[in-house]
Amino acid sequence: MTEWFTYFGIANPAEALILTKTLLRITLIIVIAYFLNRVSRRALDALRENLSNKAVNHVEEVKRINTVTMVLRYIITTVIIAITIVEVLHELGISIAPVLAAAGVVGLAIGFGAQSLVKDYFTGFFLLLENQIRKDDVIEVAGKSGQVEAITLRYIKMRDDDGNVHYVPNGQILTVTNRSRDFSYAVVEVTLDYDANIPEAFQIMQEVADNLYQDPVFKNKIIAPAEITDLDKLTDSAVVIRCRFEVLPQEKVAVKREYFKRLKTAFNQQQIELKTNS
Repeated sequence: MTEWFTYFGIANPAEALILTKTLLRITLIIVIAYFLNRVSRRALDALRENLSNKAVNHVEEVKRINTVTMVLRYIITTVIIAITIVEVLHELGISIAPVLAAAGVVGLAIGFGAQSLVKDYFTGFFLLLENQIRKDDVIEVAGKSGQVEAITLRYIKMRDDDGNVHYVPNGQILTVTNRSRDFSYAVVEVTLDYDANIPEAFQIMQEVADNLYQDPVFKNKIIAPAEITDLDKLTDSAVVIRCRFEVLPQEKVAVKREYFKRLKTAFNQQQIELKTNS
C-alpha cells in the first residue's frame, strides 16, 4: 500500500490516511446523493399514481399531475446535484466563498446576456402556476405546434404530426393556443350538389351521427350528441351541411375519420354523391 502512495508522490503515511478518508467521504456523499435522487423519484411516482387514482376529472387532472411531478423531479434533481458539488468541493478543501464571489462578478458581467434565460425561467414558472400547458396537451406556441412531451422551467418540448421535435424556450411564448383543454370540436363539412336531396342527406347525417354517439367504442369519446346545421353555407356550385361533435381532447381526428367512413357508406347506399372538405 505504501508503494502505491509513494508512486503518487505521497510519502507521509499521515497524508495518505487523510487522502483515504477524504476519498471515502466523497464517495459516501455521491452514494447518498444517488440514493436520495432514487428515493425522491420513487416518492414522486408513488405520489403521482396516488393522486391520479383520486382524480375526479381523470383525463385533465392526470395531465396536470404528470406535469407538476415532472417539474418537481427536475427541480429536486438539480438541488441534489448542486448540494453534492458543494459538499465535494468542501471535502477537497476548496472554499466556496471565493467561488461564489467570483460567480457574482461573472454573473454581473454577463447579466445582460442572461436576461433571456431569466425570462425563460420566470415565464415557465407562471405557465405551470396558471396551468396553461400540461404534458400530453396539443398546443401551438411561438409558431410551432405539436403534442407536449416535456415541460421544464426553461423550455417546452413538443412533437408535431411529422415526428419533428421542437424545443421552445419559455421566454419566446407570448400566446398559448391549447387545442386539448377540457374538450375539442370535431367539425365535419359535407358538400353536396344543388340537385341533391338535401332533406334526405340531412336525415342520413343525423342518423349516422346518433349511431356513432351510441356506439360502445365511441360513446366514451364523444361528450354530447352532434349538432347539425340544415344549410351552413352556399357556394357557387354546392351546398354545405356542417356537423359538429363535442369530443374529448385528442379524439377529434378519430371521431371525424369514423364519421366520414360511416357517412360515405350510408350515402352510397342511397346513391347520394358526397364530397367532403375536412
